[in-house]
Amino acid sequence: MSSATQSLQPLLDNVRRAWRTSPLPRFFQWWGDELVNLMPSRLRQAFGGGAAWFLLERQGEEWQVRRAGQEGIVANWRDDLEPAAQQVAFSDALRGVDPEDLRVALCLTPAAMLRRALFLPIAARDSLQQIGAFEMDRQTPFRAEQVRYDVREVAGNAPAGRFAAELVAVPRHTLDPMLDRLRELGITIDAVDMACGDDRLGVNLLPPEQASRRSHPRQRLNTMLAVAAVVLVGLCLLQYLHNREAALAQMQTQVDGMRGEAQKVASLRQQLQDNAGAAGFLTDRKLHTVSALSLLDDVTQRLPDDAWLERLSMDNAGQVGLQGQAKQSAKLVDVFKSSPTVADINFQGTIQTDPTTGKERFYLVGQLRKPGDGKSKGAPAHPGSTR
Repeated sequence: MSSATQSLQPLLDNVRRAWRTSPLPRFFQWWGDELVNLMPSRLRQAFGGGAAWFLLERQGEEWQVRRAGQEGIVANWRDDLEPAAQQVAFSDALRGVDPEDLRVALCLTPAAMLRRALFLPIAARDSLQQIGAFEMDRQTPFRAEQVRYDVREVAGNAPAGRFAAELVAVPRHTLDPMLDRLRELGITIDAVDMACGDDRLGVNLLPPEQASRRSHPRQRLNTMLAVAAVVLVGLCLLQYLHNREAALAQMQTQVDGMRGEAQKVASLRQQLQDNAGAAGFLTDRKLHTVSALSLLDDVTQRLPDDAWLERLSMDNAGQVGLQGQAKQSAKLVDVFKSSPTVADINFQGTIQTDPTTGKERFYLVGQLRKPGDGKSKGAPAHPGSTR
C-alpha cells in the first residue's frame, strides 16, 4: 500500500462509516428492490434478477440441495457414490440457472453452530472480523484459530452509542472435513451458513482463501452500458448546448439585422424631420417675407417718370437698398411712406448732382415689411409706366 493510500485510509474509513450509519443504504436497497419488482419477470431474468442461492446440506450420509426460500428438495444423493455421479446429480439440480447468478451455500445444522449476541460500539462496524476474534475468548470456549466465525449486524434494541450484532462460529474440526470432501467431489461453494427454515441465516464462515473466483460478464456488460449511457447523456447535453448556441447565434444575427433596419428607419425619420423642417422654414419664410417680384412691382409703380434705378438690393435681414437718379430726390421719401413692401425708408449719404444728366443721384435704404403689416393707403404719387 502506497504512502498516499495510507494517508487517505482514515478519511476513507470515516466516509465508509458515515455511509453505513446513514439511512441511505437502506433507502437505495428498498428503491432498487421496488424498481426490480416493477420489471416483468422475463426482463428480470434477461437482465439478471440477482443471485440465485442454492442450499447444500449434509444429512447423515446423504447430500440434499434446496433452493433458498422455497420448500422441497431439488436433488439428493448418497455420499458413497462415485465423485462423477455426485457431480452429475449436483449439476442436474442446478440446470437452467445462469452460472453468473448461481450461488451455493453449504448449510450446517443449528446444533453444529455456536451463536452469541453482542452489543458493539458504533465505530466497530468497519472491523467486525477483528472484533469477533477479540470477543471469541470472552464469549466462547474456543480460540479464534480453532473456529470458523463471522459477525453480522442484526436488528434489535441496543444501548446508546452501540448496535446489536451476533457472533456465529463453528469448530474447524467440524467444518474443514466437509470442505475437503466437497473439494474432492469438485463442488464449488460460495458460502458456509446455517440453515434457517427454508432459507439461510446470512453469515459466511467460508475462509477467504477458499472463496470461489467467479467471472462477471454481465457485470462488465452492465458497466459498459452504464459508461455508454453516461457518454450518451454527455453527448446529448453537448448537442443541446450546441443547438442553444446555434439558436442564440441565429437570434443575434436577426437582432443585428433588425438593429441595422432600425438604424435605417431612424435615419430616414431624421431625414424626413430635417426635410420637413426645411420645408417649414421655406414655407414660413415665404409667408412672412415679401417677394422680390412684389417689391419690384411696388417700386416701379411709385417711382416718378423722371427717375430711374441703377441698383436694387435686398439682403437676408430684409434691408432694401435703392440707388438711382431723379430730378427731385427729396420727394422720394414721401412717395414710399405708404408702400406696402418697404418701411422706414431714408436717404443714406448725401445727394449729389450728376454732371452728365443734371439729375440728383440718391441712395435710399429701407426695411421690408412683413406680409399684411403694411397696406397701400392710396394710389402712387406719380403713376407711370413700368420700367
